[in-house]
Amino acid sequence: MRIAQEEIFGPVLVIIPFDTEEEAIEVANDTPYGLAAYLQTGDPVRAERVAARLRAGAVHINGGGFNYGSPFGGYKQSGNGREGGMMGLEDYLETKTLHGLG
Repeated sequence: MRIAQEEIFGPVLVIIPFDTEEEAIEVANDTPYGLAAYLQTGDPVRAERVAARLRAGAVHINGGGFNYGSPFGGYKQSGNGREGGMMGLEDYLETKTLHGLG
């Protein structure tokens, strides 16, 4: 469905039923975008396991708020790079690699 494939900004909630954890991860990742994902579970071990497999720049667990100052950005067509935090500062650095010394 289009609503499950595009980045929708606004008061919209899409609910798609699933039978297994594997299927839920597959459905969640089946989009060309990956700005944020939301995960609701009472099992903290499952939360970490699933969050690690979600292709999104931020994963909000159990309605957790945004941690201000943390890196912000997406995966896939939701953008490259990060704003905020140490990763955001790296955009302003110039890195030099030396080859052939010694």
